[in-house]
Amino acid sequence: MIDRDLIKRALAEDLQGGEDITSVATVSGSEKVVADFVARKTGVIAGIDMARTVLEEVGLTDIAVLVQDGAAVKAGDIVMTVRGDTRAILLAERTALNFLGHLSGIATLTRTWVDAIAGTSCKIRDTRKTTPGMRLLEKYAVRMGGGTNHRMSLSDAALIKDNHIAAAGGVAQAFSKVRAKYPHSEIEIEVDTLEQLREVLPLKPDLVLLDNMTPAQCAEAVAIVNGATQLEASGGISLENAKAYAATGVNYLAIGALTHSAPVFDIGLDLRAE
Repeated sequence: MIDRDLIKRALAEDLQGGEDITSVATVSGSEKVVADFVARKTGVIAGIDMARTVLEEVGLTDIAVLVQDGAAVKAGDIVMTVRGDTRAILLAERTALNFLGHLSGIATLTRTWVDAIAGTSCKIRDTRKTTPGMRLLEKYAVRMGGGTNHRMSLSDAALIKDNHIAAAGGVAQAFSKVRAKYPHSEIEIEVDTLEQLREVLPLKPDLVLLDNMTPAQCAEAVAIVNGATQLEASGGISLENAKAYAATGVNYLAIGALTHSAPVFDIGLDLRAE
C-alpha cells in the first residue's frame, strides 16, 4: 500500500525547503553505494511499498525487495537493498525507516495478539485510534499482522456508544433513530451491563460491543445472545488475559493498542561498498 502524498510531505518536512547540509558537506555527489535495510530483531514486516517509494521519490531506481509485507523476519535478515547515489540514499534513509519501522511495529504487535488467542475462533480487531492521516496505512499493517479491521471511517457503519445513548434519551431511541435515518447501514451498540444487552437484543443489532466486562460476563453474554448477533469485547483486555476473553465465544477483541501503542520495529540501514 502506498500513500504518495504522505511521502512527499514527509520528505519536504525533512528538508524544510533547504538541503541535507551534512551529506552535501561530507559526500562529493559522485559516490555510489549499496545499502541494506536490515531487521534488528524478530517481527513482521509491513510498509515495504512505502519505503521503496520513498527511495524512488529521490531518484533511486535500483531497488531489490527481498521480503514482502506480512512476512516474519529475524534479526539480521535483509528486507530490501538499494544501489545508487550516496546522497540520495542518505536523504531517503530516515523517512523510509520511519514508515517501515512504524508499520512493521503495528504488524508485529498485531501478530503477537493473534498468536495469543490461537486455537479460538475469535479475531483481533483494530479501532479508529490511529495516527491522524495514517489510518489506511496503519489498518493495512494490522491486516499484515493477521488482524482484522473495524470501521475505516464514521460513515462506514454506526457504532452507538454511551454518549449517543445519552443524547438520544436511551438505547432503544438511539437505535431507532439510526435505523430510520440509515436503514441499510450496519449498526453496532455498546453496552456496559448484561441487562443492557438483554434490552438491545430485540432491536436486532448487527453487533454488540461488550464494554469493560470480565471474561465471565462475556461468556454469559454469549449464552444470552445464543447466536442472534455478533459480540465484540473491549476494555480491560491484555495479552495475559486475551485467551480467556477469546475462549468465551465472543467474535472479536477490540484492541486499540495495535495502532496507538505499537513500538517501532527496529530496522537499520547499513551502507556497504559494491
